[in-house]
Amino acid sequence: MSSAEPGGGSGTSPSAGAAAAGMAPRLSLRYAYGALALLTVINVLNYLDRSVGSAVLENIKAEFTLNDTQCGLLMSVFLAVYLVASPIFGHLGDRWPRRYLIAASVALWSVATALGGMAGSFAALLWTRAAVGVGEAGYGPVSPALIADYFPPARRSTALSVFYAAIPIGFALGYLVGGWVGGHYGWRAAFYVVGLPGLAFAAAACFLREPPRGAQDGGAAASASYRDLLGNRTYWTNTAALAALTFVMGGLALWLPAFLQRERGLSVVESAAGSGLVLVIAGPLGTAVGGWLADRLRPRWPTAPLLVSGIGLLLGVPVCVLAALSPDPRVYWSAFFVAETLLFLNTGPLNAVIVSVTAPNLRARAFAINIAVIHALGDVLSPLAIGALSTWLGLTWAFLLTAPVIGLSGILCLVAMRTYAADVRAAGGDPTPRERPTAA
Repeated sequence: MSSAEPGGGSGTSPSAGAAAAGMAPRLSLRYAYGALALLTVINVLNYLDRSVGSAVLENIKAEFTLNDTQCGLLMSVFLAVYLVASPIFGHLGDRWPRRYLIAASVALWSVATALGGMAGSFAALLWTRAAVGVGEAGYGPVSPALIADYFPPARRSTALSVFYAAIPIGFALGYLVGGWVGGHYGWRAAFYVVGLPGLAFAAAACFLREPPRGAQDGGAAASASYRDLLGNRTYWTNTAALAALTFVMGGLALWLPAFLQRERGLSVVESAAGSGLVLVIAGPLGTAVGGWLADRLRPRWPTAPLLVSGIGLLLGVPVCVLAALSPDPRVYWSAFFVAETLLFLNTGPLNAVIVSVTAPNLRARAFAINIAVIHALGDVLSPLAIGALSTWLGLTWAFLLTAPVIGLSGILCLVAMRTYAADVRAAGGDPTPRERPTAA
């Protein structure tokens, strides 16, 4: 490992950081789960604020007289800013106190979301969504690196699965709250309702305790730099798999309510309620099962996080096709439920892979680069791409063309299994750790 960059967030040397990590008492298991609960609730708000516009997209389209390509731009602008800002916050997250970065980020995106309800033009709305992107860029890379220091490797897939269960819950609440409030009081009210509560959680984040970086890794591989990521084959293959999946999930997240309204004849409230209820059950179910399976199977199969993810994605391909093609509500709702359960199996495991193959003082930057790449190649492009394909071929065909991309993501997960153990060892870790957190 290179020692070109410092390991701490307070100006300590790598050796001092490692010593601190090895000597400092670990936080209690109870506190670790309490902190995880707070960070997960904040992550729910993250995706709630991100997705509320999808539920009321048709209302926004009508008020500002937009076409589908312009509607796709609403999400793409947010994501473009998000991916550009993420590496900056990742760099800060490996050096500065993470709780204050989290608090400031939550406050920014909450205020920006509420201001979106005051936008008098489409251009003004785009500016507020760009500001939301800056705020969320400060949370995405920093929070999972902090969670990694609360939990040992043997529990990280489960802990990160809990954290990332916020993705489907947040999107579902965005659909449900946005659809209901937007349907009854207008789309502007929906932005106010979901934005302002985040300020209370921003204040709570200021009081989080921060363990030393690498506290659950015994100080192993405490010093690393960006150069250490360049030859990390598992990291890049895993990132490519997540980019393919993000392309699909980001595009469908924006366009699913519109698909149900146009192609299946549902109202704004019906489409938001139906897709939200499916997502709020299937997403956390798939996320929880994926994390549990990965941690349960890992002592026997070290590559279980990648194996569970790859199989789930490949099984999801035909189910997604069925969901897009069937006109029968019993079939397409059931297929959507099964597909989303399978697609969310990977959420915790693939993010745990990033933690496992990177050194402790590089993790926020590793997540930041991962976020930048998966969004640049994924959901920055897909809302516009699906919108353009919809204009040309219709929304059903645009949905169908995402199925091969899901299959590609699954194949890449299986390919990454070949290099996983070697890259974990290169980062100073054990491919089959069994330790558990101990109370302070």
